[in-house]
Amino acid sequence: MINVDLQRLIQTLDAETRSDLERSAERCVDRGANEVLVEDLMLGLLERPRGLLVRALEDVRISAGELSVNLQRRAESCASRNPTFAPELVQWLQDALLVANLELGRSQVGQAALVLALLLNPLRYVDRPYQALLSKLNVDRLKDFVLSQQVQPTEAQTVASGDFLLERFTHNLTQQAREGQLDPVLCRDGEIRQMVDILVRRRKNNPIVVGEAGVGKTAIVEGLALRIAAGEVPSVLEGVELLSLDMGLLQAGAGMKGEFERRLKGVIEGVRTSPKPIILFIDEAHTLIGAGNSAGGGDAANLLKPALARGELRTIAATTWAEYKNILRRTLPWHGASSQCDCTSRLSMRR
Repeated sequence: MINVDLQRLIQTLDAETRSDLERSAERCVDRGANEVLVEDLMLGLLERPRGLLVRALEDVRISAGELSVNLQRRAESCASRNPTFAPELVQWLQDALLVANLELGRSQVGQAALVLALLLNPLRYVDRPYQALLSKLNVDRLKDFVLSQQVQPTEAQTVASGDFLLERFTHNLTQQAREGQLDPVLCRDGEIRQMVDILVRRRKNNPIVVGEAGVGKTAIVEGLALRIAAGEVPSVLEGVELLSLDMGLLQAGAGMKGEFERRLKGVIEGVRTSPKPIILFIDEAHTLIGAGNSAGGGDAANLLKPALARGELRTIAATTWAEYKNILRRTLPWHGASSQCDCTSRLSMRR
């Protein structure tokens, strides 16, 4: 499970959902347990008279009482009066936030996002006794109903959701440089200048750094971040934020079909709507292909192509010569929008 700031996650809940979570904690304390479970929050959703979970159950003629009976848990023998959230519950809240951002276009998590996240992948959160009941619910009809009832998100909400996804799936190299977290990059002035020359072009301004493992491809990008932080770049790059895409976080928990692509689309939208110009660094860029396929999609590269073509997304990609020749040159979206940088063992670069 991805580590998150739990307090910040709770702040993304709307007032009603936060109240449901508080009642779930009270229910946990009442039974003397030490963890607030997924079942506690589900019982809270069932208590809403005309809530979405109740509506979805009624749609397939299942009574809320039947599910409620299956949700009851044996009281745990613990006298703790300060219960914590179970890992499965935190995962559910995280996934609900992604559903709210990417599926519903909302910046806050409400019952709709919670119920849809639960029904999209119940095996992730709940035990077998009531998986069979949840599998009978029609998630597509419920989603259509939710979308028909909601108003279009405001521009502020879209920006807020994009900001969250950028913070979750990227690392800000420019900020790390300002805070002194990056080591100085020595003897690479020529290579960094060449990368700057590519970035300031009008066309083919997305560098691909190609070289064998360990020769220092990432160090050159960190050197660029240091120069941006110090203001030692042309005016067109001043104020740019250089973000490194964390492929591990992007793939973690994305086993559901299309989930990887939804996350990547959210990152692209975050870059597009950011008030500050952003350049996205994608290390081991060839893994985008495998990641898309393993997550049940395969369209990850196609999401990048139009954004790069329209100039809405600026990237620096890094890969090895073998992967560049076998995969990137033919498949990934930088073809026609990029300039190749040869990063040999001596770290010479050519356009």
